Amino acid sequence: MLKESFNQYSFILDKTAKRVKQFAQNSFSAQGIDLTVDQWSVLKTLYEFPLLTHKELADKCGKDQPTLTRMVDLLLKKGYMKRVEHPSDRRCLHLQLTDLGGSKVQALAPLVKDFRMRAWENLSQEDFEHFTRILNTIYNNLETK
Repeated sequence: MLKESFNQYSFILDKTAKRVKQFAQNSFSAQGIDLTVDQWSVLKTLYEFPLLTHKELADKCGKDQPTLTRMVDLLLKKGYMKRVEHPSDRRCLHLQLTDLGGSKVQALAPLVKDFRMRAWENLSQEDFEHFTRILNTIYNNLETK
């Protein structure tokens, strides 16, 4: 019984995650936002953590380094971020938002919050707390040691 339930819940989790991302991307497109959801995640993370290496940013965004590098290259071309020398290690580069990138995050944050709130409609605070606890448990169960 547990195995059957597991398969059903895994499917629902995957299906829901895809729908949330698709809804967000469609919302971005409808608003004329020139970013993908993943690019937004990179910019928002760099806004919250102003100087990160490629590896640190990849870890915080949950992306592998080749995927992140492609996104960073696009965001560099758009002028939203730049590479800066590490203060103590010239072999290492940090990524930093440009003024344009910071302004973009500030302008889009309220819109993105509205998109995300759509997914939480009709859920109580208690529902949200249970959901968060369950997802954290699943995530922690799969933590590599």
